[in-house]
Formats: sequence, structure tokens, C-alpha cells
Amino acid sequence: MLEFRNVSYTAPDGREILKDVNLTISERFVAVTGPNGSGKSTMAKLIAGIISPTAGDIYFEGRKITDMSVTDRARAGISFAFQQPVRFKGITVKDLLSLSAGKDTSVSEACGYLSEVGLCAKDYINREVNASLSGGELKRIEIAMINARGTKLSVFDEPEAGIDLWSFNSLIKVFENMYSRTKGSIVIISHQERILDIADKIVVLSGGGIAEYGSKDEVLPKLLDVRAGCKFTKEAR
Repeated sequence: MLEFRNVSYTAPDGREILKDVNLTISERFVAVTGPNGSGKSTMAKLIAGIISPTAGDIYFEGRKITDMSVTDRARAGISFAFQQPVRFKGITVKDLLSLSAGKDTSVSEACGYLSEVGLCAKDYINREVNASLSGGELKRIEIAMINARGTKLSVFDEPEAGIDLWSFNSLIKVFENMYSRTKGSIVIISHQERILDIADKIVVLSGGGIAEYGSKDEVLPKLLDVRAGCKFTKEAR
């Protein structure tokens, strides 16, 4: 479904973030993890089209999307949830869910999406998506938006951030329900073991390349051993 072919990315300041990465993603849940500065968020932004590779190509469902804009990739079936959700002054939560779904979402449908992410619909459906909402509330609303879109590929950059009061089990359930509707791939950038534990495959980035890539049973025990030795940093960008 998604393929990186010899993809490299050099930042404007000259730092090489990713170097000659080859990767194919077609599984249900794929987790991307790695130490600080390993390029996880960069990989997510390359998939979404927020930034472009300095070398190599990206393919989605057999079609080269390297030079596609963010908008065209969204139309092609790619969704992206930011680590820090965007605020939209003047737009209500229901409006945003309707835009995401590509139709006039009914109150009942909107309530369903909000309830699924642990928000009381009557308290949020007519609220503006602005500074009055906390980071955690925005994060949940953004996840509800991606759910409403129902695309073939959904990319989440640290979806657990800012939702401490909402259980991980609920977050994982949203991903499972999302897959049951789309039958596509969900790529999750995360360092949390409970997120990694639901992955079909885990990608470990390190030093600008792929250090490990395999099934959860193959990769997760190695990660836990490294973390136990304090060689693996908790946070990653």
C-alpha cells in the first residue's frame, strides 16, 4: 500500500534526518518508534506531503505520490493527525467532522464519533475548535476527524499525547473500530509500549535509517531489553 524507495531527507540546516530508507507498509497496524532525533515525525510528514524527500520516491497503492500536495494526498486516501493538533477559529466541531467526512454529518453521526473518543457530544458538538479547548480535547477531536474520514491510510503522530485522562484501552479500541470500517493501514508514531503492543509490525528508526523492522513478537522484546539498559530514549521526534 505505502512504499518508500531510497527515500532521504535533509533538513534546511543541512542535517540528514533520513538516509536511503526503503520500507513497505501494508499491514493493519504499523508502529514507528525510535530514539530522539531518529526521524519518526519526519517520516510521518513525508507520508502526508507536508515536506518532500530530498531523494527517492514514495508510492501509495502503486501510484507515485512524491510530488503530490497535501490536498491531493488527502483526496487519494491519506489522513494525518498532528502531534500538536491545529486550532480552527470560527469552525465548530460538527462543521469539522462534516468537512472530514466529506458530507453534512448528522448530529447522530457526529455524536457517535465524539462518544467514541470519550467526549460528551452535547458539550462539544457546537463548540468552536479554538483556544478554549485544551490540548487533550483537541487531540480527541482530531482522532474523531480521522475516524470520520475513513481513509485507506491513517497516520497518527503520538496520538497518546495529551489524553492522560482517557484510557489507552479506549484509544486502542478506536483504532480497531477504524480498521474494521476502512480495512486500510494505520501508522502510529509512538514510544508507548501499550501502543507498540497492538502493532502487527514495528519499525525502529535510528541514525537516519531503519534499525529494525518486523513483527511485534520479533521486535518488541529487543526494544524492551534495550530500554531496560537505558540505551533507548523515551521521547522521539
